[in-house]
Amino acid sequence: MTTMKFKTNINCGGCLRGVTPALDGNEAIKQWEVDLKSPERTLTVETEVLTADEVRAVVADAGYVAEPVA
Repeated sequence: MTTMKFKTNINCGGCLRGVTPALDGNEAIKQWEVDLKSPERTLTVETEVLTADEVRAVVADAGYVAEPVA
């Protein structure tokens, strides 16, 4: 299992509700969460097969930005 972190523009509960169907709907994403208390609004994703670019694309399809955190 790989854990990846992304800085996002998911700022509030409404944004969280907007991105949830995309992240929950992707079977390759085993678990995810967004830390709304963090200034970076960090999205943490656990997956076995997706690359960072593929996770970014899932988030982008929902209308949000996710940039990998080194």
